[in-house]
Amino acid sequence: MKKIIVAIDGYSSCGKSTMAKALAKYAGYTYIDTGAMYRAVALYGISKKIITKDNIDEVRLKAELDNIHIGFIKSGEQQHTTLNGEDVESKIRTMEVADGASRVSTIGFVRKHLVALQQKMGEQKGIVMDGRDITTVVFPNAELKIFVTAAPETRAQRRFDELKEKGDNVIYEDILKQVIERDYRDSHRSESPLTQTADSMLLDNTNLNKEEQFELIKTWFNNAVKE
Repeated sequence: MKKIIVAIDGYSSCGKSTMAKALAKYAGYTYIDTGAMYRAVALYGISKKIITKDNIDEVRLKAELDNIHIGFIKSGEQQHTTLNGEDVESKIRTMEVADGASRVSTIGFVRKHLVALQQKMGEQKGIVMDGRDITTVVFPNAELKIFVTAAPETRAQRRFDELKEKGDNVIYEDILKQVIERDYRDSHRSESPLTQTADSMLLDNTNLNKEEQFELIKTWFNNAVKE
């Protein structure tokens, strides 16, 4: 059976990563979380005070890019993100880092740097990669492209439940506001805006559970590897 590239794009809090991990496990492929890569850059920037609530020092960030080494390691059944050798999986999942990631992702030189890394990771195929520009920029010729969406209110509720479960003190209205703002930023940025390609399979999971989603993408995958 031939190996392919599965490229998944979509809005925040759509469950892209969960879906991509499940498909990678099913196919025996490598999963690459590109969102975690942008979050790692944001975490580095925040820790060095390059990124503040109101500003990003782009000159310093550009100078520091080569000092930012991002990797992935296995932790039990989970895949964790590393930043300069440190497991930062829990640190990159905060709202502050998520906001920072959305902001650094609009910067052209950051995207160019990470896209080059992502394309290198996919040279041998047999990968599932999710993000915001995988189907349009990173792997425009991927054999299977999926675009994921859901109602903003549904996505905000999912994010709220996830953070509450971790013990975070969060307010639903704040998360909904952040989701809507991020949607706008992602789809209106000048560098690689989030968009659905004509050849992407559309998956609106507003009213689908995880099992129903997985059955759909499994069918799409099996059809793609046969072609």
